Amino acid sequence: MKLILDDGSEFSGSSAGVPRAVAGEVVFNTGMTGYVEALTDPSYRGQILVLTYPLVGNYGVPGPRAADSLDRPYESSQIQVQGLVVQHMIHDYSHHSAERSLADWLASENVPYISGVDTRTLTRKLREQGTMLGRLLPAEETGQDVQYDSVDMEDELFRLVAPPEAVVYPGGDLRVLLIDVGCKDNIARSLLQRGVTVVRVPWFDDLQEHVAQADGIVIGNGPGNPKHLTSLIEQLSTVLQQFDKPVFGICLGHQILALAAGADTFKLPYGHRSVNQPVEDQLTRRYYITSQNHGYAVDDHSLPGDWEPWFVNINDGTNEGIRSLRKPYFSVQFHPESHPGPKDTAFLFDDFVRQVGAFARP
Repeated sequence: MKLILDDGSEFSGSSAGVPRAVAGEVVFNTGMTGYVEALTDPSYRGQILVLTYPLVGNYGVPGPRAADSLDRPYESSQIQVQGLVVQHMIHDYSHHSAERSLADWLASENVPYISGVDTRTLTRKLREQGTMLGRLLPAEETGQDVQYDSVDMEDELFRLVAPPEAVVYPGGDLRVLLIDVGCKDNIARSLLQRGVTVVRVPWFDDLQEHVAQADGIVIGNGPGNPKHLTSLIEQLSTVLQQFDKPVFGICLGHQILALAAGADTFKLPYGHRSVNQPVEDQLTRRYYITSQNHGYAVDDHSLPGDWEPWFVNINDGTNEGIRSLRKPYFSVQFHPESHPGPKDTAFLFDDFVRQVGAFARP
């Protein structure tokens, strides 16, 4: 197998997996663990994932989860990446809960991988030159006819990762509307653990009928450029003018909420994809280590006058959270459900559910 970047760079390696050619945006993640969660995260749809940690697969993969359930550590019902790039693929796993190897799992879902690549050199290239498109293909192929998986097509990429229809997870008297644009399952789990009923709806649904019965709204994560979600942004903009209960945006949901409020977003050179991103709460001056997976950011300077920046990324100074000064609306760029990653900011779910309860009281 070989990986060819759009600038002509080529990285050769080996694979005992699926000999299939794929194309996508090449991105890297620096986490030492969490490949099961990362590979099933819909935010990686249309991308070729590079894992910088040199040993991948040593704790194997759990067995399949029950249909339509939220059990097991998976973040969706399938592997979402186009392909995987690692330095060493470990086939002999050792974790007590594992039922198959990472390579076997990839093969079962027809996802190719390449091993033997110096992923740290590749990562340095992506950091210095920025994220770029690439092709992962068998050594004898050129891959010129391999098409990219809708990475820049309005609406289409987001429809691939959203549920076809609404799903209700019973959990309590309070009803939270979860807008799914490729939402990680652990966001739903985190809400259910706090005793609320979760109504999970695809982003292209008519939100008005769901909003009328909701005590709060969460806008989840997902892949791609938030500006391509024009219909959702227009719907949400209307909702924000009428809805006086709590709204909480996470990752892509943070960007969508900002755009609906009238702010702007921009593409980062290589994004934030790791479990050790430091952020500062600008209200309390506390620092938190966070899990992140995104390629776009909110422009602080574009926020309307009735909004304020909340969190900031310590590494590059980009925005990591915003708050409304008039209504109970707030959002964060990182993942407070952090699966994988630290649990430092899980308290944000507690704060949100507490506000939902307060606004729901007669």
